[in-house]
Amino acid sequence: MQNKQKIKYNGGAAMIILVFFFVFISLTILLGIVTPVVREFKIASDGLKSKQAYFLAESGVEDVIYRLKNSLDVDATEIIVLGDKEATTTITDIGGSEKQISTIGDIDSRQRKIDVVLNTATGVSFNYGLLSGQGGIYLDSGTIVGNVYANGPITASSSGGNSISGTAISANSPSIISDQSNGSGTPTNNINFGNANTTQDIAQSFKTETESPLNKVSLYIKKVGSPGNLTVKIMNDSSGSIGSTLLASGSLPASSVTTSYGWVDVSFTTNPLLDTTKTYWLVLDGSSSSSKYYTIGANTNTYARGVTKIGQSGGTWNNTTPSGLDYFFNFYLGGVNGLIQGDGRWNPLPIGTVSGTAWANTVNYVSASGNIYCQSSLYNNKACISQIDPVYISLPVSDANITEWETGASSGGTYTGNYTVGYAGATLGPKVITGNLTVSSGGTLTMTGNVWVKGNLVLNGGGNIKLSSSYGASDAVIIVDGTITISGGGHATGSGTTGSYIMTLSKSTSTTAISVSGGAGAMIAYAPYGTITVTGGASLKEATGYRIVVTGGSDITYESGLTNNNFSSGPSGTWGVSNWKEVE
Repeated sequence: MQNKQKIKYNGGAAMIILVFFFVFISLTILLGIVTPVVREFKIASDGLKSKQAYFLAESGVEDVIYRLKNSLDVDATEIIVLGDKEATTTITDIGGSEKQISTIGDIDSRQRKIDVVLNTATGVSFNYGLLSGQGGIYLDSGTIVGNVYANGPITASSSGGNSISGTAISANSPSIISDQSNGSGTPTNNINFGNANTTQDIAQSFKTETESPLNKVSLYIKKVGSPGNLTVKIMNDSSGSIGSTLLASGSLPASSVTTSYGWVDVSFTTNPLLDTTKTYWLVLDGSSSSSKYYTIGANTNTYARGVTKIGQSGGTWNNTTPSGLDYFFNFYLGGVNGLIQGDGRWNPLPIGTVSGTAWANTVNYVSASGNIYCQSSLYNNKACISQIDPVYISLPVSDANITEWETGASSGGTYTGNYTVGYAGATLGPKVITGNLTVSSGGTLTMTGNVWVKGNLVLNGGGNIKLSSSYGASDAVIIVDGTITISGGGHATGSGTTGSYIMTLSKSTSTTAISVSGGAGAMIAYAPYGTITVTGGASLKEATGYRIVVTGGSDITYESGLTNNNFSSGPSGTWGVSNWKEVE
C-alpha cells in the first residue's frame, strides 16, 4: 500500500515575512540615519555657498574701491567674474562727495549683499578754537571765542583786552627730544597685526633712561583697508611678557593713519611716572579682520632694551617672525609744567579774562568766571583748587595725513615756477606748484582739488581763494612748504555750503610760518612746526600751531562743525570708507 506524503506549500511564508520585516526595519533605521546626514550636508553646502556669496560680494566691493582710489574708469554698474560666478556692483553718487557701493554676490541663488559708503575725506577733528604745541599761546589784545588748549604756556600782555570766552587749559609739555627711540628711514621688516585673532595685537617692551612722566609716543605705521581705531596701552612686565596692570592708555585714530608709512603721535589720558629700573610694554590693541588691519615698520635686534611680541591681549603672546624684531617708535617724557599767566609785572592784579575754567599746573594773574584748577597760583580772582595736571594731547593732523594730501595734489600734475592769480581769476587743483603762489588784485582762485605749494603763499590785495561748489560741505587743503602771508583784505573761504572750510597748512619752522593780518574768512590755519601770528583785526575759525600769537584786536571764533571735518583730496584723491555693512 503506497504511503502518500502531504506537501505544505506555505512553510516558508513565516520566513519571508520575517525577512520582509527585517529589511523594512533596517531601511527605516538606515533612513533615520541617512536623512539627518543628508540634511546636515545640505545645510553645510548652503552655508558654504552663502559664505562664497559673501566673499564674492566683498570682492566686488574691493574691486570698485581699488578702481576709485587709483583713478581708474568705473561705470555705474560693474560686474566681477570669479571662476564661473559673478558679483554685480552698483555705484551711486549720494552727494557731499560721497558714493554708495552696493554689491550682490550670488552662488546658486544664495545671495549676500554688502553696502559701503565712501567719501573723499580724511576725518580730522578740531575741538578747540586754539590748539598749540609746546610753543604755547600768547595774547596781546586778542580775543578767542571758544575753548583753548595749549601743550605749552598760555600767557598774555599787560595791554589789556585779552579774553578767552571758554575754557583755557595749559598741559605739561613733553620734551622735544625722545627718551627712547628705534627706527628711521625705510624699515627692513614689516609686521602685520590685526589681520587674525592670533596676530590681533602687538607689543614692544622698553625701559626709560629718565624718571619723568610719559607724555606721548610716535609710531611708524600704515593701514590696509579701513580698520578701526587702536587703543594704545602702557602695561607692566610679568616674567618677560605682558602683564595685567594698565598704567596708561590713549587712542590712535584710524583717520591719522594712511595706506603709506608715516609717523603718528599718540597721547595718553594719564602721564605715569616710569621707573628706570623696570621694563614696560607698549601695546597696540585693536580688532581683527583679514582685509582691514595695520602694518608697523620694524627692524632686527636694533633696540637693546626690549623686543616685540605679537598675539592677543589677555591671551597668548608669541615671538615675531623672524624673531628679535623691534618696531619703530619714539617715547617722549615730561618737559615743562603748564602755565596760564597774565603779565603782572607792573600791576599785581588779574590781567586776562577767562569766561570758563582755567586749568594748569600754575595759574597767575587770571580772572576766571569758572573754577581755577592748579597746583600753585598768584594774584588770581579766586583761590586755586588742587587737581591733577592736564595732559599733553596730540595735534589732529599727522605727518601721514600731510603726505597723503601731498600725494593727492601730485595726481593732478606739476606747474613749474611761480603761479600768480590776478583780476581774471583761475581754477586749479589738484596740482603741485614748484614756486610761489600769489593771489592778489581782487582775483579769485577756485580750488577743484588740493594744492601743494613748494614755495610761499601770498594772499593780499582783496584776493580770494575758495573751493568749487562741487565740494558741498567738504573741505580742502593748501599745503605750503614755506610761509603763508594773508593781508590786505585777502580771504580764504569754503564752497559756500555751511561747514565747508579751507585749511592753509604751512610746514615752515619759522616764527612767521603763517601771518594773518586783516581778512581770512572761513579758514583754518595750521602750522605744526612754526608760529601762527594773527593780527590787525584778522578773523579765523580755528588755529593750530606749534606756537600761536593773537594780537591787535584780532579774534578767532570757533565753530562747532570743526569737530568733524572732511578734508577732500580732490577728484583724483583718496577715497575713505565711512560705512561698511551687510544688508538684507
